[in-house]
Amino acid sequence: MRRNRAFVGIFFVIAVLSVSSGPWRQQVAAQAMAATPSVAVGPQYSTTHVYVEPDQFDRFVASLIATFGGTTTKQGVFDVTPTPSSTMSQLVLTPVGTLSVFGFKTPIPYPFGSERTGYLVKDMNAGIRAAHASGADVIVTPFNDPVGKDAVIQWPGGVDCQIYWHTTSPSYPALQTIPENRVYVSLDRVDAFVRSYVSFSHGRVISDDRHAPGIEIGRPAENYRRIRIQSTFGKAAVFVTDGHLPYPYGHEITGYEVPNLDETLAKAKTAGATILVGPYEAADRRSALVQFPGGYIAEIHSPMKK
Repeated sequence: MRRNRAFVGIFFVIAVLSVSSGPWRQQVAAQAMAATPSVAVGPQYSTTHVYVEPDQFDRFVASLIATFGGTTTKQGVFDVTPTPSSTMSQLVLTPVGTLSVFGFKTPIPYPFGSERTGYLVKDMNAGIRAAHASGADVIVTPFNDPVGKDAVIQWPGGVDCQIYWHTTSPSYPALQTIPENRVYVSLDRVDAFVRSYVSFSHGRVISDDRHAPGIEIGRPAENYRRIRIQSTFGKAAVFVTDGHLPYPYGHEITGYEVPNLDETLAKAKTAGATILVGPYEAADRRSALVQFPGGYIAEIHSPMKK
């Protein structure tokens, strides 16, 4: 589902197999270039899909703008699924990431609501071919929506994503910072996920830390494995986990980088958000987990000064 465009990600471990260097990483990169076409357009078109109740819709959007700044598209009511449905829909364009907000007035058709992000592709047919070639499943085949076409794909590990294409190419402003798609996967499926995601996105693994500080996933006494990937779609942080995660870890699907964390958190609280975790320091950043009106949970961070 994508819409007026378009909407609502990181992992724990015990570990093994570092891809920070060596033949495995090189093989992944080679497979990515050889097996699939490049279909990404830009990170400002990679939208977090957020579903809220209709009576919380306006309050949620206002809190985002008050926290991060930015603009919105005109709100409307649309059918954005292949079977009949009705949802409020609005695009929120902030300097730190784009969000597609949905407030369904009808029951949400399956499997919509499970797709965490929407990725704009240059061509829908090429996007579907790339998904198949990379080992992803196409769980919702392409369908028409009010402004183009959509499909939903699933990477190994059960990570769902919408891909979308507009009849008229959209033009969103460049981002000041690139948000982080925060994905939690199991030890059993992490290698398959990384191969598939890197192949589809034509991205690269920029770090694979098998001893990342466990405070990042709410387990400060331990270490875990964290993989970071970068592509034209944007950033992804993969958390390899056993699923023993304290709340709210795993519910936050996007991480937003801001210049000053304390200032941003103050704005968020004034706008009705709740600080669930932090702020805390770990690795290269200072972070907090925040819940906005309507229930959306996000990680917000600022880089640590070296």
